[in-house]
Amino acid sequence: MKFKTEKIAIFGTSADPPSNGHKIILEELSKEYDLVISYASNNPSKIHKESLFFRSLLLKTLINNLKNKKIKFDQDISSPWAVTTIKKCKEKYLCNYIDFVIGSDLLKEIHKWRNIMQILKEVKLLIIPRENFPINPNNTDFITKNFGKYEISHLKIPKISSSMIRENHDYDGVPKSLISTIRVNNLYKQSNIDT
Repeated sequence: MKFKTEKIAIFGTSADPPSNGHKIILEELSKEYDLVISYASNNPSKIHKESLFFRSLLLKTLINNLKNKKIKFDQDISSPWAVTTIKKCKEKYLCNYIDFVIGSDLLKEIHKWRNIMQILKEVKLLIIPRENFPINPNNTDFITKNFGKYEISHLKIPKISSSMIRENHDYDGVPKSLISTIRVNNLYKQSNIDT
């Protein structure tokens, strides 16, 4: 099924597990875009705690519980490579305008991304600042020197991340809608999950 949408944000994430930060990002993006498409992916530069199957299940559950028609879960466009995801999205959604959403933590490795020059031609990067990951001008200079476009988001995301949740076994940062799925599937360490 093909769609025609004017302004799309693509938000891929490892979602290992999805956090309240992911939830806030999705909700805030939906206020600025016609459609926000999210999916779980395998980041080639990360080691994932849970399988892509379970991470995508958790993200889909989070998105379904948001009950926001402007936020769509679409695992079909997922790829470890941004360039492939962008291509799939353009073909499926027939979109004129795509912002590819990344956290500031990914900026330091962007020059290593597969087909980065093609990515910079095809999308604008929307950079979401994350605490402890300042935006380095060398990285944004790389984007502009290679004729890419970017915008630094105004979003204020709480200091929470999937890695903090996993490392500290503190599940206060996990959306409540995911707790039962985590329990039933014996995902992550459950000792601190509220009953």
